[in-house]
Amino acid sequence: MLVYIALGANLGDAALALGDAEKALAGLPGTSLLDRSSVYKTAPLGIEMPASERACLPADSVAFHPDYFNAVVSLTTSLTAPELLKHLQRIETDAGRQRPFPNAPRTLDLDLLLYGSATIDSTSLTVPHPRMWQRAFVLVPLAEIAPERVSIEQLEAVAHQAIWRVGAL
Repeated sequence: MLVYIALGANLGDAALALGDAEKALAGLPGTSLLDRSSVYKTAPLGIEMPASERACLPADSVAFHPDYFNAVVSLTTSLTAPELLKHLQRIETDAGRQRPFPNAPRTLDLDLLLYGSATIDSTSLTVPHPRMWQRAFVLVPLAEIAPERVSIEQLEAVAHQAIWRVGAL
């Protein structure tokens, strides 16, 4: 099965985390890495930090949400989508991922974007990823490695979101 996975991180050495995640993905059973996009840097989108979390920050804290580093990889895999999701979550956990609140900063985020041409809507997994079409940090790197998967109109719809290519994964 041909799959596309988005990688993102904004805590610690985010660029290193993406490289380590790529290696972990390539090492999954029955899985081969096909392609990787460049790494892109983006500002966080739509972050709402709960007041209880804000209260724990030092009064002079400004940089709560550092910029993200993002990329997309394509893989072939014999894993089912639920099996692949479990592996993605394990890789995130191994990288120190915590989920204190929605959209919290993270050491690693792995999102299954596309699983072949499948449409999956379960309590644990939705494919295609439900918000991928709203995010330049997904569409731009996806278009780099799979231009047939992203239309000009989809890219134009996210053109207002700042995104910078920073180099190779």
